[in-house]
Amino acid sequence: APAKKTAPAKKTAPAKKTAPAKKTAPAKKTAPAKKAARVRKGSLPVRAGEDPWTKKEIAAVRAELLADLAELDQELADMASDLADLMSEVVDGAGDDQADAGTKTFEREHEMALAAGVRDVRAQVAHALLRLESGDYGICESCGEPIGKLRLQVFPRATLCLECKQRQERR
Repeated sequence: APAKKTAPAKKTAPAKKTAPAKKTAPAKKTAPAKKAARVRKGSLPVRAGEDPWTKKEIAAVRAELLADLAELDQELADMASDLADLMSEVVDGAGDDQADAGTKTFEREHEMALAAGVRDVRAQVAHALLRLESGDYGICESCGEPIGKLRLQVFPRATLCLECKQRQERR
């Protein structure tokens, strides 16, 4: 008997190599949402455990800032007058010896440095007043948390909560 021809065995395609699993980027960490400060309408934010601001307390802070601003403006006017006197001495002091000229230069530079410091403090007070009017007063400019009622009553031009201020000073 003739041998049966069998169909040739079907060749199977080699198994497809699968591409290695794609690595996915790690999930991006998002900054924690800033907690909303506890604010009553017409009030300022307070920290947990603090009593809400009263209208009388807010008025006292505003009055203190306005008084500071007026005092600093007067101080700057006085300093400008003193500085003008010191500058005129430069012209009048022709023929002074070196020690006198050095003393006058030192006094003039010292007065300018003091005036710059007063201008900086004045800018801080003005900034605090603007924040008070805009509703941002009492909120830390760094972390967005309440600064704290007690801190603002002691230092009304504060813009950072105690934790952020300490962190800033350590740098």
